[in-house]
Amino acid sequence: MSTYLSLLKTRGVARLMTAQLVARFPNGMLSLAYLLHIEHLHHSYGAAGLVLAATSIGQAIAGPLTSRWMGIWGMRRVLTLTLIVCAAAVGTIALSPILPVPVYMALGLIGGLSTPPVQPAVRTIYPKMVNSRQLTPLFSLDASAQEVIWVLGPVITTFIATQVSTVLAILLALAFLIGGGVWFIASPEVGRVRIPRSRRSLGVVLKKPAVLLATITGFLLIGACAAIEAGVVSAFGHDSPESGIVLAIFAVGSLIGGLSLGHVPIGPWALARRMLGIFLGMALAAASLNFWWLAVTLLMAGIGIAPALAVMFAIVSSSVRFSETAEAYGWVGTGQLIGAALGSAVAGFLIDRYDAPGAFWAAAALAGLGFLVPLLFRGSHPDLRGRDASPIPDTEPVPVQPS
Repeated sequence: MSTYLSLLKTRGVARLMTAQLVARFPNGMLSLAYLLHIEHLHHSYGAAGLVLAATSIGQAIAGPLTSRWMGIWGMRRVLTLTLIVCAAAVGTIALSPILPVPVYMALGLIGGLSTPPVQPAVRTIYPKMVNSRQLTPLFSLDASAQEVIWVLGPVITTFIATQVSTVLAILLALAFLIGGGVWFIASPEVGRVRIPRSRRSLGVVLKKPAVLLATITGFLLIGACAAIEAGVVSAFGHDSPESGIVLAIFAVGSLIGGLSLGHVPIGPWALARRMLGIFLGMALAAASLNFWWLAVTLLMAGIGIAPALAVMFAIVSSSVRFSETAEAYGWVGTGQLIGAALGSAVAGFLIDRYDAPGAFWAAAALAGLGFLVPLLFRGSHPDLRGRDASPIPDTEPVPVQPS
């Protein structure tokens, strides 16, 4: 823990990490809030699913695109513009009278396309705030801290949407979006760090083996997690506290793993080992739907999640030029979004056919592939033991602007 305490004492780290967590908190709220809101208005989960699909498509497209724009126009300009547009789209969905489903889909698409690229921005800033020895633990601490989003976000949203109103649930997410976004944009580090304009075409960064490895593995990992979430809800029901407790334990496992393994040196087997633990936990979970069995096995699986994400962040950072980091993280985020959508869709299909166990089979299969990919392509995995995980310097000077 002394490593993390030292990190949090580093000037600006605790403030910036907290600001970006608040700005990203709607990620754990809006999907569920949209689902409940559109279903309430149109009495159709199918209609709600179409709106969520449009939002996810927009986010997937925006990931590498808006991240790349930050190197052209600057982080603050891109973050401010996207925040304004996204807030307008979210507010319209919440406050407008009942609209046709295609209009809600269009608003969801606009909101997804304009999602502020906070995560790529902060991942790009971190290497400029700490020394090379602290960077990997910082990625791990950040990956662990973001579990707060997925533990508290759905709980708060469900309580407000069911006990008060779905409109208020969306407006609360909007308040986090605006408040956290403004806080993050106002942070001195956002104005101080300038991303050089990338000289390569959009998507070329995916030719970096480590970036492609992180994108594919992240796609499979988050797909498995989405299938687990669907399976747990199907097993215990939407209104059962047991489903929320099991998913909270799953997230707590990730938090424990991130804090416990964040200081471990990253060798070429690191990602495969972490994914193996996740696969074994999810495969065991598929054996029984008993509450205590799922609590224990998903705790085991969760322990590998934050450490696996931290490894992905580190190998991407160490493999690209500083001017390419934001776009690289944008692609990784897009892979995770597509994985979440695919995992939910496959799990839903298997639940309809085989009930809740089908979702756990899907999760185990995706996690198994997520283990095999870094195992078979470990040659693409950098060995960071004793190495600097910071991005490769660009050949031209990187200007640093006063905040």
